[in-house]
Amino acid sequence: MLAIISPAKTLDFENAAPKKLPNFQPHFLKQSQQLIDICRELTPVEIASLMSISDKLAGLNAARFAQWQHTHNEQNAKAAVYAFKGDVYTGLDIESLSDDDVLFAHQHLRILSGLYGLLTPLDLIQPYRLEMGTKLANPKGKDLYAFWQGVITPVLQQAIDEQNGVLINLASDEYYKSVQEQKLKAQIIKPIFLDNKTDTIK
Repeated sequence: MLAIISPAKTLDFENAAPKKLPNFQPHFLKQSQQLIDICRELTPVEIASLMSISDKLAGLNAARFAQWQHTHNEQNAKAAVYAFKGDVYTGLDIESLSDDDVLFAHQHLRILSGLYGLLTPLDLIQPYRLEMGTKLANPKGKDLYAFWQGVITPVLQQAIDEQNGVLINLASDEYYKSVQEQKLKAQIIKPIFLDNKTDTIK
């Protein structure tokens, strides 16, 4: 069984990840560098327009693109599952898990990413913001779907094959569109999450 999730906009690079666990280099660093090079050509004003974010956030992300380094290490990066801090990661509560549990997650969980393509939980990442739905023109097309679809799918298939051919899709539609589902050979399970409010489930 392999599960996939989305990344998070909120990041935590203030608190260090546990040092006793191994770290890994992202699989698609070459492609990440290509996207960084494109993003470095954008002004903060262009970033604000492209990402629909404030001028302050645009300035922050322009600085992040400028500071990003191809070589990832414990001095400039952090394991992805500890760096992301959105709702999904609050629910995962990685800090509460044992080392063996985290290593299990490393084998059975993947994170889709606009900058890194596909991450394992212990892959190192540097601070960034680049959502998969961003219409960033690149040599492969008009957006990140064109950039990533043919790249992510074969590597995801390999991970699925290593986990008995079952994929649990917990990613948002925005991120899952980066996967060419029709090319996957897998039993795909997509849970439906509903809320029970005043005896009404929806």
